[in-house]
Amino acid sequence: MPDGTAVELFTFTNSHGVEVRIMSLGATIVSIKTPDRQGQLGDVVHGYDTFDGYLHNTSFFGVVVGRYGNRIAKGRFALDGHTYTLAKNDGENHLHGGLKGFDKGVWTPEIVDAGGVPSLKLQYVSKDGEEGYPGTLTATVTYTLTDDNALKIAYAATTDKKTVVNLTNHSYFNLAGRGDILSHELTINADRFTPVDKGLIPTGELKPVAGTPFDFTKSTAIGARIDQKDQQIEYGHGYDHNFVLNKPLGAFGVAATAYDPSSGRVLTVSTSEPGVQFYTGNFLDGTVHGKGGQVYQRRSAFCLETQHYPDSPNHPAFPSTVLEPGQRYETTTVFAFSVR
Repeated sequence: MPDGTAVELFTFTNSHGVEVRIMSLGATIVSIKTPDRQGQLGDVVHGYDTFDGYLHNTSFFGVVVGRYGNRIAKGRFALDGHTYTLAKNDGENHLHGGLKGFDKGVWTPEIVDAGGVPSLKLQYVSKDGEEGYPGTLTATVTYTLTDDNALKIAYAATTDKKTVVNLTNHSYFNLAGRGDILSHELTINADRFTPVDKGLIPTGELKPVAGTPFDFTKSTAIGARIDQKDQQIEYGHGYDHNFVLNKPLGAFGVAATAYDPSSGRVLTVSTSEPGVQFYTGNFLDGTVHGKGGQVYQRRSAFCLETQHYPDSPNHPAFPSTVLEPGQRYETTTVFAFSVR
């Protein structure tokens, strides 16, 4: 780092040749190499070939975002009658933890044993008042590559003062490894989504997906309705919305499945979180040069960010993101890879 802090890069492989690389800066997934239906390995996540790229990673490629992933309206929220003011780094709103979120910190790494499988546990201590948030939050993210080609991500956090927390990984996927993702076929296990205003802040409504471009209850090409004349699509410049998963609060289950017909690769995302943000890289504009000199054009990747809903601290009806001293925040997400 510019201040001399060392950053480490860890590589995990399994018996099928699947390879995952994770960096201590931002607890970042740097690459995921998985086989296609011919058995050819390919990298399925956006990122950079150089460390310098990650130092200036304005697109959040592969990082863990926190203390609060996604948006908080007008950069403020109240707890117990006290209003906390956060950085506004997305127009009028606070996004992904602010100007120096968890993605810009160097996490402390440790190799741990997860039932005979080596895992990478990364810890970040966010001090009281960092980016405006109350309480010193100690967060850990543990990555485990299993022998059945799944990457398990276990998040945990504790606090010494009442606060809010919403951690997620911001990997951008392209299962073909190149081109756009419009022909990828997607299923999202959600009958409802959270509509947004022009600033992409939820209105508070849980709207049925039926009869809208947001209905992915049956496998549908991502590009099939991405430019449909629809106010929500126009606000997001495509998809950039939270889906309300069809499962009990806290239960672990499948959130989404993506399939690339050209390579045969399948990504299945399972989570204990109540929501998933589906984002189609609408703000990539060809100015970012990534791996192998690739120019990352608009809609060249998609994100499935498992999470609590955006702006939950300002919506009492949404599942709570409040964490109290003595409580433990714990969520799990699994990215499983297969072929068809």
